[in-house]
Amino acid sequence: MENTNNNWQQRGNRVFIGNYARYPVAMEKGEGCKLIDTDGREYLDFLSGIAVCALGHCHPAVTEAICTQASTLVHVSNLYYTKPQTELAEMLVANSFADKVFMANSGAEVNEAAIKLARISSGEGKYGIISLAGSFHGRTLATVAATGQPKFHAGFEPLPAGFSYAPFGDIAALEAMITESTCAIMCEPLQGEGGVRPLEQEYLQGLRGLCDKYGLLLIFDEVQTGMGRTGTLFAYQQLGLVPDIMTVAKALGNGLPIGAMLTTEKIAAALVPGTHASTFGGNPVASAAAVSVMKIMLEDDFLPGVREKGRYFGDKLQGLADKYPSVATGVRGLGLILGLVLTEAGIEHGTGVVNTMFEKGYLMNFAGGTVLRFVPPLVVTELEIDRFVAALDETLAGLPV
Repeated sequence: MENTNNNWQQRGNRVFIGNYARYPVAMEKGEGCKLIDTDGREYLDFLSGIAVCALGHCHPAVTEAICTQASTLVHVSNLYYTKPQTELAEMLVANSFADKVFMANSGAEVNEAAIKLARISSGEGKYGIISLAGSFHGRTLATVAATGQPKFHAGFEPLPAGFSYAPFGDIAALEAMITESTCAIMCEPLQGEGGVRPLEQEYLQGLRGLCDKYGLLLIFDEVQTGMGRTGTLFAYQQLGLVPDIMTVAKALGNGLPIGAMLTTEKIAAALVPGTHASTFGGNPVASAAAVSVMKIMLEDDFLPGVREKGRYFGDKLQGLADKYPSVATGVRGLGLILGLVLTEAGIEHGTGVVNTMFEKGYLMNFAGGTVLRFVPPLVVTELEIDRFVAALDETLAGLPV
């Protein structure tokens, strides 16, 4: 059969459940910030597999680590220790607040683990978790229940009990929701799927204060903001507070499925053998990839470079907001997770802008129904940013707004 986009689309449509709205392309190759489909067309990727390929596609060091490990040992289960998994856990502990690590395969899974840990470590009768309106924590039933967006709940009721949603950024309203059964507050330092919405540092510090006051655990979901995306290895490191439990995934394996839940020794003690597990969690190949990722991100110039490129890109996007005030009101985000905030008139064209950029060979998405979201590989260059912004400029100029 022909190796074409059309052929692979037809074959896929015959066998896949239709729960994804896929673009009519089959991606075949990737290198750095570039993707190539089966028709040979190139795309500049500012979506990164939804904030996953932080080092770009097929980074040589990560590829070498994967291939070397795959030729040595792929899987033995967590009944045994392995070198790559242990090395990764040591690196995560050495570069965060945590003492202990649990590994799984995705953000949803480590958020599920965080929910279970919060409940089991808080004692009998303490099960309630307060999250925020607009949040997104995953697709399992418990993480959907923790997600503060009703559209993700629809059709899956009744959801697991014990979850409530505080208004975004309102510390007094959240405090009023705390009851004797509350065990934790769960939030993203910056809501990614909710529309690239950073929470104010003062508010986040207020959450830490409430947790200390009422004896609650503070869970930070850094699945999207972790691993250098915001300009520090973890977002909490630039916010002046420390959570009790933190989850990371997405960029940790640069495309291989792996996630980690980090916490303190005292809290971790509640997860004894038999309480929680993951068959594939932290398997040797994924862990070897993640070790390689962390080594690169911990090089002296890497994270400062992310912050510098984030400022550069943000300034360019602000220039577009200034140029097209009928379409956009400004820019928000941290590091290299940025959103161009659309006006009411601009929101009507959000999906259209994404589709037009796709036709031009540029990948991005529309998040939270409010912003054009950009999460390029952290290795993106200023030249690539300039190319992307020029194409977006041209696209916005053509809108009937």
